[in-house]
Amino acid sequence: MEESPRASRKRSHPFSSSSPSPPLSKRPNFPSFQDIPNLPSNIKSLCHLIATTSAAAIEHALECAAVIITPHDVEEVLRLSYGFPGQAVKFFRWSGRQLHDKHTPYSWNLVVDLLGKNRFFDAMWDAIKSMQKEGLLSLATFASVFGSYVIANRTREAIMAFEVMENYGVVRDVIALNSLLSAICRDGRTVDACDYLQIAKKFVLPDADSYAILMEGWEGEGDKGVFGAKETFAEMVIEIGWDPANVPAYDSFLCALVRGPDGLLEAIKFVDSMRDRRCYPGVRFLKVALDECVKFHDARTAKFFWEVLVEVGRVLQPTTEMYNLMIALFCYCGDTDSARRMLDEMVFRGAFPDVATYNLLFKFLIKGRKLREASAVFTEMVKNEFVPDQDNCDTAVKVYVDGGEPLLAIKVWKCLVENYQNDLERTANFLVVGLRDLNRVPEAVKYAEDMIERGIRLSSSTLSKLRQTLVKERKEFVYEELLRKCKSQ
Repeated sequence: MEESPRASRKRSHPFSSSSPSPPLSKRPNFPSFQDIPNLPSNIKSLCHLIATTSAAAIEHALECAAVIITPHDVEEVLRLSYGFPGQAVKFFRWSGRQLHDKHTPYSWNLVVDLLGKNRFFDAMWDAIKSMQKEGLLSLATFASVFGSYVIANRTREAIMAFEVMENYGVVRDVIALNSLLSAICRDGRTVDACDYLQIAKKFVLPDADSYAILMEGWEGEGDKGVFGAKETFAEMVIEIGWDPANVPAYDSFLCALVRGPDGLLEAIKFVDSMRDRRCYPGVRFLKVALDECVKFHDARTAKFFWEVLVEVGRVLQPTTEMYNLMIALFCYCGDTDSARRMLDEMVFRGAFPDVATYNLLFKFLIKGRKLREASAVFTEMVKNEFVPDQDNCDTAVKVYVDGGEPLLAIKVWKCLVENYQNDLERTANFLVVGLRDLNRVPEAVKYAEDMIERGIRLSSSTLSKLRQTLVKERKEFVYEELLRKCKSQ
């Protein structure tokens, strides 16, 4: 019997030796005061002083600057000085003397975070002990500690910090557990988070958020996360049962599933099972699922998800982007009737067509030679002040002329020249010759004159064909006037 991935992977005891820290080059890119627009001048000056003065000299420089600061100023300077931890800590001490040691809890937490993110862990714990004496410690402090250890590749120490936090007067409850799990999963270590949950749940009961965090972690691991997501989902159902309010967990689980092998088929099975228990995923899953359906031109599966989550279940409010995906899918599968119904339905569900909606449908209606339907979409689009793509207009003029609809071709041409100035010659010449071939010679001459005035070049072939027709109708003078205008341009 084949061993499962969960069983075969190495389980790490929380007190085993941790992996070495990654090199300094892999440390986070810290925010800089130079990247912040409209920063108050006093904050900018203090940040510049910290960035350009050595740690040994910073306190003297601050004394010489004779700056008056507020607790809020301290927070802002610390927030933008992560790249200079030694100077930032000395600034914090110096400012404490100015403020009679009345730092805000947020300033203290920034110091803890700043030290942790720079891997000065001994100094970080010294700051935590000082905060404990002041009665300022909170879960936010330890959340920072968890994150700092995890990104330094020291997950064991993050777990140890969680296990000793009650010694510092901070409750070790499910919210704290979720904070730890989140830090571990954010760093792509969902396996470690799941492994530790098996230990932690002996003294802290996980809740729906705990599993939602793990599901989101598995989702971020692509194909590799599918097995883990299924295993965690099964555990969640056993531990906390089915809950219609647990949408984030269902959302992330199905998002992980749908991107894996046979993902759409797997997702259908689980959505069916969830529906029987009146539990549904959120709008994020529907978007991901529709993306996958478009990728595989799978209109049938898209209709299933849409019916379950939007039409029958009415549990989700689809966005314009989702409607566009459905319209695109129907169009690619040649079902422009369903695509048109989607367009008509959007407004009644609180989603409004955008330029992409109209362009997509107009393109495929033209391509399918559904000329009257295309014209209706074009009219609605222009009425709503959206501009069709130039390529769509070029194609529409040609298709309308070929289909014996000169008035519709002219309508699109007018829109084209009102909104675009370049690459018009080919369509212009095609329209003039087309109107002439459809026995609309007056219109051909009228629009030829307008094109000349706009600086659009008519080819010698187009002018020659016009001349033949006008000579035949004994209207050489019309052609001569047209030629004169052409030469004058």
